[in-house]
Amino acid sequence: MNYLKRLIGTAAVVASLASCVIASGHIYYPPEDEKVVEKLEQWQDLKFGLMMHWGAYSVIGVTESWTICPEDWCRGRKDEAEFQQYVADYVKLPYRFNPVKFDPDRMAAAAKDAGMRYVVFTTKHHDGFCMFDTKTTDYKITNPAYPFAANPKANISKEIFDSFRDQDFMIGAYFSKSDWHSPWYWHKDFPVVDRNVNYNPKRYPNLWNNFIDYTSTQIDELMSDYGKIDLLWLDGGQVQKKPSTRFSKNSKLYDQDIKIGEIVRKAREKQPGLISVDREVVGREQNYLTPEQRIPDHYIGVPWETCMTISGAWSHVPNDTYKSTTTIIHNLCDIVAKGGSYLLNVAPMANGDLEPVAWERLREIGEWMDKNSEAIYGTRPIRPYRSGDYAFTQKDQSVYAIYLFEQLSGQVNIPYTKDIKSVKLLGEDIQLTWVIKGNFIEVVLPSDFDKKSHAWVFQIN
Repeated sequence: MNYLKRLIGTAAVVASLASCVIASGHIYYPPEDEKVVEKLEQWQDLKFGLMMHWGAYSVIGVTESWTICPEDWCRGRKDEAEFQQYVADYVKLPYRFNPVKFDPDRMAAAAKDAGMRYVVFTTKHHDGFCMFDTKTTDYKITNPAYPFAANPKANISKEIFDSFRDQDFMIGAYFSKSDWHSPWYWHKDFPVVDRNVNYNPKRYPNLWNNFIDYTSTQIDELMSDYGKIDLLWLDGGQVQKKPSTRFSKNSKLYDQDIKIGEIVRKAREKQPGLISVDREVVGREQNYLTPEQRIPDHYIGVPWETCMTISGAWSHVPNDTYKSTTTIIHNLCDIVAKGGSYLLNVAPMANGDLEPVAWERLREIGEWMDKNSEAIYGTRPIRPYRSGDYAFTQKDQSVYAIYLFEQLSGQVNIPYTKDIKSVKLLGEDIQLTWVIKGNFIEVVLPSDFDKKSHAWVFQIN
């Protein structure tokens, strides 16, 4: 019970020890496996991770997988004939995918220098193209018919996991539960109308059981042959036992139960303590929540992670607009102050390299983290969490007030007044003058101090 109290804080209500908790409107089932609890605590100390969406779709620079989905927002203005030709051409993209500049060691080193501490890589997205050497399909990066198969680094998922593991990263395998290339998900005898399975699994149980076996086997391969895996990051939320119109209004609501609980149980036999992230599906396999492309506006009393792109799209799109370093750092501080972790997606190009601006952003983030990571790693939220231009974190006997403003000079007023013995500015060897006035700490900087940074951290003891 102590773990639950610490996990959910005062914002949550404990329904029962073995049941769900409700925190800030979110239903959450705390893990019962002690090894998972321990791993989740370790993950919550890391705070900052790298996500990489990468696949054959990068050849034509389009958003990952979705352009072959017939939903209106995906297919654009293509008529039926144009769309079917596009899909036929898309399936052949692996013949053009030859990322000869792929350098996972360089990627891992740059991510570590940026202050990232875990990685989540797309082993398979919705289009079904496997970025690992599966035995279940030829639609994979290591198919001898595809040009990159002859490369010593052809098994891309393995190369990425090995390189990042060597840099002490937690390793996360993104895996799409839906598979639009599989004949047991989108079957050729039925029309495809949206992202969902295109037949009734209860009416055709043999087809559906084949898909369950297919999915289970692929996940088992990843858990068996790719070293230590810390997170199984599952996407495709429509693939669940309880269908929802949230995932499409075009389709009949079919039960898409792939026995995910059994799949995760078997995965943990080979990867003890594995964190399961069955995103957007309420249940015991969703060990933390994953708001996408947004930051909650308040503290959430359960484990969570914002997954967000460094640019406009999840996959590499030419001439995309990248977020500024200041925006990324402010997002990180805002997220950590509210109890979350920041999973920042940086997508490689078709040739395996990153855009120059991406390398630059990672370097600049790292320069800030070199001075200020004390206020990020291993911290926990503390009231008031966010207040105006300030984000607050705590660790041991210190509270960190992160001033989300680039210019610093003169005087600042920090909205925090509890048990203060000293105030100092991280990364700067200067003497501060401070006094409590009402609900603020009034801090006066030396008269000759006038500097810029992406954000400033005041350590309060």
